[in-house]
Amino acid sequence: MSRDRDAAGRPRNARPRDELGRPMQRTPADRPPVDEPALPPAVALARAQELLVGGQAFAAHEVLEAVWKATTGQERALWRGLAQLCVGLTHAQRGNPAGAQSLLSRAAETLDDAPALSGVDPAALAGWARRAAQAPDAGDVPTLVSPPPG
Repeated sequence: MSRDRDAAGRPRNARPRDELGRPMQRTPADRPPVDEPALPPAVALARAQELLVGGQAFAAHEVLEAVWKATTGQERALWRGLAQLCVGLTHAQRGNPAGAQSLLSRAAETLDDAPALSGVDPAALAGWARRAAQAPDAGDVPTLVSPPPG
């Protein structure tokens, strides 16, 4: 059986996914996956937060990953770290504490080097990810965007 690949040769899985991002059974109607377009940063952050609060870490990852892939420059590390954080939460939701710990630790390292974005505190999120890596099944979710002061 051949693996699904995109035009650049990277592996892709053309099967539909469940709410935790696990591939579902193939059906005759399956089509190759279509990457969602990147939302504007503020909209992406709000949508990802909404999904996280709703227990949909994998969907939040997809939103953030689209922005990461569309971003250039220094902000790219921030979006990558946010996407990794959501993948770590996805592993926790799937009952994979080792995967959760690994990805949350990686997210913390990425966020350590990320620049701040309006309302996003990468250092605080890195700290959250480190704490969550020690207890990946705690069930809490990070606050991606801090409310404005006052």
